[in-house]
Amino acid sequence: MKTSIIREAGFEEAMLGLSLSYNSDYDGAYEVAKRLAHKSGGHNKFTESIAVWIDITAPRYWWSQFDTYRVGVTKQSESTMHTVTKRYLTQDDFAIEIPSAYLDKINVYVANKDTATVKAMLPESFLQRRIVCTNYMALQRIIRQRRTHELIEWHQFCDDVLAQCKHPEFLQEAE
Repeated sequence: MKTSIIREAGFEEAMLGLSLSYNSDYDGAYEVAKRLAHKSGGHNKFTESIAVWIDITAPRYWWSQFDTYRVGVTKQSESTMHTVTKRYLTQDDFAIEIPSAYLDKINVYVANKDTATVKAMLPESFLQRRIVCTNYMALQRIIRQRRTHELIEWHQFCDDVLAQCKHPEFLQEAE
């Protein structure tokens, strides 16, 4: 699994918006933001204004869980329909090694450009790349709900996002 934050935008604008409610300057708004970031009920709505674009390559079984998060998240993906028969698949296309004989069988259908059969045969460990556009509020919810999940990919995703984002203090509560 690979997770790379491509871009963040809107932090200054979120602080400006927050400063309106508290009649404060940027520095004052930042201090207020740190206090409110983890409160619900609209107190942390400024986190919705901080947009994040993330490049994620993950197995299908992870994406099926990620699809739980629909609010504040849009995705553009590598289309298996249009790309899966463009080249032979290798072990690098999977999160875990699959039996070589099975990979060879899939590649027979790849060679024949039989997209429907290839898609039907792909194991859940097949890696798919997506560009995800989300915001700090959605990431905060994901990290809170998935930080201790049984799938190791969730731990990796949370760690990568927290390590790469510009303001992790708004995503994870102080311990």
